[in-house]
Amino acid sequence: MDDFLSVDDLSRAEFLALLDLADELKASRGSRRDDLGGRTVALVFEKPSTRTRVSFEVAVHELGGHALSLSGVDLQIGRGETIADTGTVLSRYVHAIVLRTFEQSRLTELAAAATVPVVNALSDHEHPCQALADLQTIRAARGALAGVSLAYVGDGNNVAHSLLLAGALVGMSVRVATPAGYEPGADVVSRARELAASSGGEVLVTDDPRAAAADADVVYTDVWASMGQEAEAKGRARTFAPYQVDTALMAVAAPHAIFLHCLPAHRGEEVAAEVMDGSASRVFDQAENRLHTEKALLLQLLPPARAT
Repeated sequence: MDDFLSVDDLSRAEFLALLDLADELKASRGSRRDDLGGRTVALVFEKPSTRTRVSFEVAVHELGGHALSLSGVDLQIGRGETIADTGTVLSRYVHAIVLRTFEQSRLTELAAAATVPVVNALSDHEHPCQALADLQTIRAARGALAGVSLAYVGDGNNVAHSLLLAGALVGMSVRVATPAGYEPGADVVSRARELAASSGGEVLVTDDPRAAAADADVVYTDVWASMGQEAEAKGRARTFAPYQVDTALMAVAAPHAIFLHCLPAHRGEEVAAEVMDGSASRVFDQAENRLHTEKALLLQLLPPARAT
């Protein structure tokens, strides 16, 4: 694995190995490590971030490296320098680049020019680091992933894309319920179905949230208006109102079902407060697991530090 731009960059064995390593790192947190000693990781955020930025900064620090946090206004890309030139230059200074951006094409262009590993910290198309933490959380709750059913209810966005690919890769049943016109990309659904055919998983896309949630082991949602869609928020709120994850929807899921949300959450909109803050919620475990899975990812992407 040279870069991590998409869940589809990993084989099933590689994905599960990352989760195994993340579990080990979580259990041993507090033990001093110097795996990234002498290494600098550039964290470039063209969009706001709480969990991704903080978890990557802490991950690099706890592995003994240095995290260099940058925004678009800190770099010349904010003044027109190409993303390829930015990747070429940063590669001369740092040992890896983590980028949160807009179009997926910016990531692929950066990675093509860079000579160091590049990580997708969120694009409009995918959020693969989130999917790693999601599946670590699900496996901790259910003991395994193959055969687990996950209902994603809401907007067919970047998070839904990564969940479809990750779930299908490891043999889960992934059911996505969205209003008409807000379905996940056809290319992602097609690829997820290919993966599911090989893994024994299943993929369903529907407009019926109850059908998706029926007997599900996991119920998942995300905000109705993602970053950059703020002008659509009122209209989306009307369209998505029947897709709120509330106690009635959780009641059709399996009795042991857990609730997940990648955060930030808007109580009273995509999720009812009693679900978000209820006993089935694992959202803060899920947020914590961003740290452990990102540590595992960095250890896989960067070779062992060598004395200079």
